Amino acid sequence: MMIGWGDDLAAGPDKSGGGDRVVGAAFATRAPVLGMNGIAATSHPLASQIAIDVLKAGGNAVDAAIAANAALGLMEPTGNGIGGDLFAIVWDPETERLYGLNGSGRAPLGQTLDDLKAKLDGDDIPDWGSLSVSVPGTVDGWYTLHDRFGRQPMADNLAPAIRYAEAGFPVTQLIGYYLTRSAEAFRTLHAQGIVEEIDNYKATYEPDGRPLGHGDVFRNPDLARTLRLIAEGGRDAFYEGAIAATIDAYMKRIGGPLRKRDLVDHTSTWVEPVSVNYRGYDVWELPPNGQGIAALQMLTILEGYDLAAMGFGSADYLHVSTEAKKLAFADRARFYADPDFYDVPLARLLSEDYAAERRATIAMDRASTEVDPGDPKLMAGDTIYLTVADKDGMMVSLIQSNYRGMGSGLVPDGLGFMLQDRGALFSLDPDHPNVYAPGKRPFHTIIPAFITKDGAPWLSFGLMGGAMQPQGHAQIVVNLVDFGMNVQEAGDAARYNHAGSTQPFAGPGPMTDGGTLRIETGIAQEVRMDLEARGHDVEYTKGPFGGYQAIWRDPETGVYWGATEMRKDGIVVAY
Repeated sequence: MMIGWGDDLAAGPDKSGGGDRVVGAAFATRAPVLGMNGIAATSHPLASQIAIDVLKAGGNAVDAAIAANAALGLMEPTGNGIGGDLFAIVWDPETERLYGLNGSGRAPLGQTLDDLKAKLDGDDIPDWGSLSVSVPGTVDGWYTLHDRFGRQPMADNLAPAIRYAEAGFPVTQLIGYYLTRSAEAFRTLHAQGIVEEIDNYKATYEPDGRPLGHGDVFRNPDLARTLRLIAEGGRDAFYEGAIAATIDAYMKRIGGPLRKRDLVDHTSTWVEPVSVNYRGYDVWELPPNGQGIAALQMLTILEGYDLAAMGFGSADYLHVSTEAKKLAFADRARFYADPDFYDVPLARLLSEDYAAERRATIAMDRASTEVDPGDPKLMAGDTIYLTVADKDGMMVSLIQSNYRGMGSGLVPDGLGFMLQDRGALFSLDPDHPNVYAPGKRPFHTIIPAFITKDGAPWLSFGLMGGAMQPQGHAQIVVNLVDFGMNVQEAGDAARYNHAGSTQPFAGPGPMTDGGTLRIETGIAQEVRMDLEARGHDVEYTKGPFGGYQAIWRDPETGVYWGATEMRKDGIVVAY
């Protein structure tokens, strides 16, 4: 299926054909982009330009982030869109504090756990199709952000995406690749009866009867009309008006559970970001139902080691990082859930005492194969990331996604976007905090991040990619703080991705074999051999290693330094 990545690169590193940089780290693809008046880092060149155009026209960082996100929903439909969810962290220079927004949707109100289980007939929740669909939260997230912080009219923020949807734009190499893989998968899933209907998908994303490829011009007039309805009618046009009625009628036609009532009742939630101090830097994430605190748990465990002395890419560093990840993800699988339904023990999970207890279980010479969640007393009771900063000091860290494999495969009649499949992340175990319930938010993978230093903004960043995200966040922080890399080098440096931990949703059982440690070819063969001697199952792969964007603010000059992911199509634009 389309979810897997490249074959194991068994022969090890192969750097033939690569050039060399005159300055900076040898592995760096480019220098950071610098600016003083405004800066945008997104995964698509046109979206970054749109964000800067909004800033130059008088919009602020929130306006620019919304405009870029709307464009990315058109230009990267394989990862995001208005059928998905949104989370954001905003640094407001006026109040000099961070604000967190949870814009994730909930399960259908008219379907109980017993109803769902009866439909599944003993199977897990499928990753695609109508049973995986939860309420799309993105549009309400946009308007909630805009109502509090926006400067220019929402119609102006959505206008660039509408123009590109009508006139067309060229498909990038990476998105063309993903569209081809998605097309193959959806045909198979439809034939298997998992995705109930794909004619609308094909009409929207295969206008010439084939998947769009690199360099093809893509027009999406249906999405242009949908965005125009939103621009004219506001968030109610989506959640109460014609768009909601269309989604309701479509889901009834294909036998899905989502209804207009679910959209009418949807609201985003302002939440307090949570943090740990890592060697003098406050690293901020959003609380569950997202997985951001897993990155904080990892960092709290890793702070007990002298990572700088171990050295970047060393076997010792990769070993302790992987073991810290296993420990954090064991807790992630047991304790992360919608806080409206479960009292997540945040204080204990993020405490230094608890980190010390967990750290003491790590053996330097041996990889763990099974990891239990921590102290039982705790039981009391595919994505885009972008960041924008403006001349006034506002910084936005925003992530948005349809989840696995482009989304559910379901495109409501004439709307031009796909509904997300985030509901697949519920557990079916009635004793689990993340068990499915009507009106409940599922466990969520997408997480924005932020770092402050001495109470001032220091870095707005994210690294998308499912379970890669918390371990990617931790790697970026360590690269910057422990290994002294600049903001671009921190993203270009070779990454690791441990897979196989116990999951907080239905499907794979608990980890019993230690999982697999995937590494990039920038990590030496002798390091791989050392890790294997400790019991790690290690392989070189092409992914998944996520997608990174970041803006660092120089605390002395106020200059913004932007970085983008060399593994994707993005660019940084500044002025």
